Amino acid sequence: MLFQYDEDSIKSLDWREHIRLRPGMYIGKLGDGSSPDDGIYVLVKEIIDNCIDEYAMGYGKTIEITLEGKQITVRDYGRGIPLGKVTDAVSKVNTGAKFDSKVFQKSVGLNGVGTKAVNALSHYFKVTSFRDGKEKTAEFQRGILIKEYKESKTNAANGTLVTFIPDDTVFKNFRFHPEFLENQIWNYCYLNAGLKIIFNGKTYVSKNGLADLLMRKTNEDEIRYPIIHLKGEDIEVAITHNNDYGEDIYSFVNGQHTTQGGTHQQAFREAYVKTVRDFFKKDYEASDIRTGIVAAIAVRVVEPVFESQTKTKLGSVNVDVNGPSMKQFVGDFLARELDLYLHKNPATADALKKRIEQSERERKEMAGIRKLANERTKKANLHNKKLRDCRIHLNDEPPARGREEFIAKQQETTLFITEGDSASGSITKARNVETQAVFSLRGKPLNCFGLTKKVVYENEEFNLLQHALNIEDGLDGLRYNNIVIATDADVDGMHIRLLLMTFFLQFFPDLVKHEKVYVLETPLFRVRKGQETIYCYDESEKAEAVKKLGPKAEITRFKGLGEISPDEFARFIGPDMRKQLIRIEQGDHIQQLLEYYMGKNTPERQDFIIQNLRIEMDAPVEVS
Repeated sequence: MLFQYDEDSIKSLDWREHIRLRPGMYIGKLGDGSSPDDGIYVLVKEIIDNCIDEYAMGYGKTIEITLEGKQITVRDYGRGIPLGKVTDAVSKVNTGAKFDSKVFQKSVGLNGVGTKAVNALSHYFKVTSFRDGKEKTAEFQRGILIKEYKESKTNAANGTLVTFIPDDTVFKNFRFHPEFLENQIWNYCYLNAGLKIIFNGKTYVSKNGLADLLMRKTNEDEIRYPIIHLKGEDIEVAITHNNDYGEDIYSFVNGQHTTQGGTHQQAFREAYVKTVRDFFKKDYEASDIRTGIVAAIAVRVVEPVFESQTKTKLGSVNVDVNGPSMKQFVGDFLARELDLYLHKNPATADALKKRIEQSERERKEMAGIRKLANERTKKANLHNKKLRDCRIHLNDEPPARGREEFIAKQQETTLFITEGDSASGSITKARNVETQAVFSLRGKPLNCFGLTKKVVYENEEFNLLQHALNIEDGLDGLRYNNIVIATDADVDGMHIRLLLMTFFLQFFPDLVKHEKVYVLETPLFRVRKGQETIYCYDESEKAEAVKKLGPKAEITRFKGLGEISPDEFARFIGPDMRKQLIRIEQGDHIQQLLEYYMGKNTPERQDFIIQNLRIEMDAPVEVS
């Protein structure tokens, strides 16, 4: 049957309907809150961004944030929304002060959509503006105005108060993880030294800006020289090196964490290499200069142009409408300030030189091995033998038409690393072929703790995995936004998880630091009675399911991923997928962690195992 294309085929959606129909265009992926870039955290960010803009303009030095279950409340002490426009400001697209660049010269939100998206995607949304002794409140449900209050007198300080609960019909089974919100808050503080943010009663503040960020991301005993901290008009940079492989660069524009980088991050990478070469008067390889770097750059520009509504990648190339290009702006700053710093601090310059020369030696030692490994990879026919690839990749150039929708899908790109043919077969049949790829392991990987990167090229599994991810030369070419380890929930599966985590932490720690690596959670039990089926991820969920369906319910215990049919698997790796992020906590030393868990079997580790085994054995066991 042919599709009838006539006047009735043309639909006009209002702002609320469009946001709810295509939420990915406005907030990226949806998710359940188990990932820091899930949509519920973007909603929080959109509200806080408005508070930060007020602070940047010189109004309000404190922001209060409260999380109660699934409800978020944000209070700032800026000027407050003009009372006559409170309702319009949160419910009419293309309404806002940020179109007037004189008012918000270097704001993050320039298109008047952010707060409206929060409103449309919230089960409940309430906004109150306090301004010059008066207040005005409006309440919404899923973007629809349900009550608008009249202006009234108040003794409250100027500012805006927003309360919202994300819509659980959009964000299914969601919950907020406070640690992800805490990371967001710290970034705001680093970028706005002196700003005080109070989250659930705890105060967050930074005195030294990006230098504090690097101190939080590293340890004093890890870094090769004291942090270089440089500040100029509309630019701030912090730099150090450690002994890790790869690059660890954090970039920001107008207070927005650009997790996908952009023109400013690329300008920094190039300018840093040029400045170092010029200082030492030697044409070092760029990779040798940047290996082991831990850095952060923040810039403020007029009317930034981002690649998508979620603002994770900067696209604009000029600092101002008629100003210098980003490349020239960052290049001139580093050529002047970093060069001066290195001349004034010869001990730092010497330590930097030694780190570069160490990388140079290691690269030359690896050259022959790397060439042979690459030849073996081609012969192994990676894409047919090990990798069932997807159609969209993180580093693909978005098309001109449907650009934002394509970028939203890029954020969903996932590589599942599986064990065995049965598990990889089930996931391959159940996956979304547009955004989900599957890499199949053969047996247990090598414990690579304490080994050099030479093993990555000499070990076939590691070499092929590295090529599948395209991370041989760093994260620039990373093909998937999420790396999900999918193993059985038994002893062997847990062991494989640990070995893979060791691989990433040892050789590609920036993947973990930038929160790209997860462990897939799959159900342990299926409880079924009649036409109703409940999948349970632990004993407590199973008990609830049995209570709901009755004692005669059929209970199936999944022993491995291969036992789950493709039809069932589709729901476990779809929009409702549960996955656990692999995170490095503040203060954790990677090499010490690996030494403790993956090194020689010390008495301390034996005691740890015995103590935790006792806890498990003492816990009540339910037998069905």
